Amino acid sequence: MMFAMKLTMPTLPRFAARAAAGAALLLAAAAPAWATKIDRVVSPGGIEFWLVQEPTVPLIAMDFAFIGGTTQDPADKPGVASLVAGTIDEGSGNLPSAAFHEALEAKAIELSFSATRDYFSGQLRTLVENKDTAFELMRTSINAPRLDPADLERIRGETYAILRRESTSPNDIASDNWWATAFAGQPYAHPLRGTPDSVKRITADDMRAYMKNVFARDNLKVGIVGNIDAASAGALVDKVFGALPAHANLKPVPDVAPQGLGRVIKVDLDVPQSVLLLGGAGIPRKDPDFMAAFLVNHILGGGSLSSRLYKEVREKRGLVYSIYSALAPLDHTSLFMTSTATRGEAADETLALTTKEIHRLAESGPTEEELAKAKSYLKGSFPLRFDTSSKIAAQLVLMQVEDLGIDYIDKRNGLIDAVTPADAKRVAKRLLDGNLLVAMVGREQPAVAKGDPGASPGPSGPPSMVKAH
Repeated sequence: MMFAMKLTMPTLPRFAARAAAGAALLLAAAAPAWATKIDRVVSPGGIEFWLVQEPTVPLIAMDFAFIGGTTQDPADKPGVASLVAGTIDEGSGNLPSAAFHEALEAKAIELSFSATRDYFSGQLRTLVENKDTAFELMRTSINAPRLDPADLERIRGETYAILRRESTSPNDIASDNWWATAFAGQPYAHPLRGTPDSVKRITADDMRAYMKNVFARDNLKVGIVGNIDAASAGALVDKVFGALPAHANLKPVPDVAPQGLGRVIKVDLDVPQSVLLLGGAGIPRKDPDFMAAFLVNHILGGGSLSSRLYKEVREKRGLVYSIYSALAPLDHTSLFMTSTATRGEAADETLALTTKEIHRLAESGPTEEELAKAKSYLKGSFPLRFDTSSKIAAQLVLMQVEDLGIDYIDKRNGLIDAVTPADAKRVAKRLLDGNLLVAMVGREQPAVAKGDPGASPGPSGPPSMVKAH
């Protein structure tokens, strides 16, 4: 689940209310960094999950993911998975929406759902003393969401508002055009939240059909962290998921490679900055070359202030505020992507310089000094992904869906150390030597005179990209 794409999040008013209610809970969520013992547990009902017991923290954090995200949307109704994620916590069981949210807030329970291209995910955070209520609310959300007409129409209306906003956002326009071109006719081309027309036609029956097909025990990955033992955790896992079908009914998703490589898609939009999104074929997560590619990408653009792209495009020439690259190994494709934003009149220059730097690294490979620094940083920063219960729960699920093995934490730094300069040079050419599909959104602006304050690039957040390993 490396690619962190346009997640369906709780609406702002609900999220703000829950954040206020749960602030104290989250502040208490710190767990000892790195001292992470993972147990593989099978519940009495036969559901496997990974558990990290942390008795010093009065919190339980659970993350889960069903394999089968927006790729399981009907081809003529994209947006079903995202609408499900936005609606199943709007009342469930015998609790209508208002009562459901009052129950969450009364006990500072945080519950949320999201949909990406490959997965439908959920997160639960609760104090130990409130675990029975929390897991019951999650159980009814997954097994018995009400989908009351008034709630469905409210979330539908909120989705329209998000789509309208995205229709004028250069980042979202670039992303939508890139994915629609790279995977035309394939499920990965589906707009994650759908379109105004498709969202209008989605019914509660469509949503229930999605849940019936995707919510099942055999495509479920669960991670739990906190002050709870294996027996108690197993009982709660069965409580939430035990009544689901044994087997999912997923429609097949073909393995595909991105198309249109070598093309530049230009979208005219009257904004001060142009957004550039470049992408091409990547390296699969299980490929033996993946760790070398991970290091190469860090050197190119994944290392932020230390990366080649940052130094060449921002520091030396002042063309951008930020620029980065990322690996995106999805379940049925693998991508390498780069993103940035710049002044309109500098878009072509920025694109040319960015592609030049990519191909320069492909030809020469990284230096031994660059490789050593990348290894040191990536090994040293890894424990930061395990410094809170919430982060650990997310990592437990990530390691499962990517099939990294329960011992990945122990062997990961050894895999980094094993990459030789010759490996890095060879993989740099493999990863970076191909053509890229480019989406450029903006409008060419008149050149600004030197010394004019408007000449300096302004901050612009790039489209959401990758959780790197």
